[in-house]
Amino acid sequence: MTESRRAIALALLLGGAGTLHFTAPRQFDAMVPGWLPGGPRLWTRLSGVAEGAVAVAVAVPRTRGLGALAAALLFVAVFPANVKMALDYRSKPLPHRLVAWGRLPLQWPLITWALRVRASAR
Repeated sequence: MTESRRAIALALLLGGAGTLHFTAPRQFDAMVPGWLPGGPRLWTRLSGVAEGAVAVAVAVPRTRGLGALAAALLFVAVFPANVKMALDYRSKPLPHRLVAWGRLPLQWPLITWALRVRASAR
């Protein structure tokens, strides 16, 4: 895959995830740690906007490097929510638990992907 296609694919992933925060917010609300102020829906919307903005930054060649760095940082920032989800799903059916726990190691390839897009944007 060419570097440009990698960047566009990353932008589409982020844009799709950001859109889901608005079209199916309840699943994201459940991942928001209770100690954050303002309520889960606020954080769901803010993270959806952040993912959308980062997607646009990655898609535009002039801002791709900064956008890709922001994507890597965003993937790091949402890791605690993924841990919370995995812990909350301990009593769910096995397929749900597998998805929840599977998200944790998936963060590392996502971070690597974003950093590679950043490196190729220079």
